[in-house]
Amino acid sequence: MKARYTIVATKLGWVVIGGSEIGLSFLTLPQPSLDAVLAGIEDFVKGAVEEDSAFGDLPLRLQGYFDGEMLTFSDKLDLEGATAFQQVVWNATRSIPYGEVRSYAWVAKRIGRPGACRAVGGALARNRFPVIVPCHRVVASDGTLGGFGGGLGLKKHLLSLEAGRVSKSSSQSLLQSSPAR
Repeated sequence: MKARYTIVATKLGWVVIGGSEIGLSFLTLPQPSLDAVLAGIEDFVKGAVEEDSAFGDLPLRLQGYFDGEMLTFSDKLDLEGATAFQQVVWNATRSIPYGEVRSYAWVAKRIGRPGACRAVGGALARNRFPVIVPCHRVVASDGTLGGFGGGLGLKKHLLSLEAGRVSKSSSQSLLQSSPAR
């Protein structure tokens, strides 16, 4: 299967979208430099073809999202390699509306496994599709942020962005303080 990718410059940094004929294979979180984002996906990019048109208008929608536009992402995903549990968790997480949050317990109940809060957190920690599968919208039952692969600063920023409370200066300071991977 032909692997493809494209690189997108957003307000928060560089993002790489990867996919196959089936759908999206992964999406990176914004990184402050092109080298940082490419280093994280080196193995995928080695065998992939850079093809800007492969993902339709997704690059423009991601730019809009990081600019604060209210957008939804119903893009088809290539879930090869994901467990059945991860798939059901990711699917439930995709149903969380823009600008809203739900708890790990809510996701666990939604998938019919009310005692699986930690397992839900584990599945979200392996989410290859941040923003598309909006794991940043999942928080602890007590309202604390919980974890996030891009760091809690970025999680807080994305939640504030969706709530319409982000200024241009805070976007710039977040980008400057983002850790390189």
